[in-house]
Amino acid sequence: MNLSKNISLLTICLIVLIGSPSYAQRMKVKNLEKYDKQKIHFGFLLGTNTTDFRLTKADNFYKSDSVLVVEADGKSGFNLGIICNLHLGNNFDLRFVPDLAFSQRNLNYKMTTPIGPTDMVVKKVESTFIEFPLELKFKSNRVNNYRFYVTGGFRYMIDLVSQAKVENENELVKLERKDYGYTIGLGMDLYLPLFKFAPEIKMFQGIPNVLTTDPSVYTTTISSLKSRVFTFSLTFE
Repeated sequence: MNLSKNISLLTICLIVLIGSPSYAQRMKVKNLEKYDKQKIHFGFLLGTNTTDFRLTKADNFYKSDSVLVVEADGKSGFNLGIICNLHLGNNFDLRFVPDLAFSQRNLNYKMTTPIGPTDMVVKKVESTFIEFPLELKFKSNRVNNYRFYVTGGFRYMIDLVSQAKVENENELVKLERKDYGYTIGLGMDLYLPLFKFAPEIKMFQGIPNVLTTDPSVYTTTISSLKSRVFTFSLTFE
């Protein structure tokens, strides 16, 4: 079962559990009643990500006599981060959630060979990002010990292991060191006796083309690569 199916299943289970009348009746005592009155609070985040590319082929791709097919293949990674939350009102927060993300994306090439049959070449693109997201969080009114929310914002990222300036001796597929884009997400705050816990799903879509061009056949057949990341995280505040 892939990550997206796991996320969907967990989300459905949580909604059914929290929305059931019997569950709501049992939760008569409000935990952390004064929590949302804090102007600023902090926490941490643990998550998994699936990082992929939006790939656009070059105009001359079909004229290539060596590359028949090129496809992006997203892989799983993980995130560690800290949460800085500014309370703006009963239904709005401003959040700064810097984190460290480890990820990998593969580019799969179906190549021709001198004798005719095809061969598959996989180029691994590994990244370690420092991410700086600034997001607005819109929260529903609190019901007993839970509330739902959506987020949206901007994220700036720096790839600590970018090989953009490395000499292309091994025909690497190289990416720019910096990336940025927008995020949207949804989650549910659960108020427990000692802390607030939230499962959260988020999507990031990169705006710039992060492909570093060079004469390699693995690069000239691609017009642009834009980052796309799906994250499932657990926050503790």
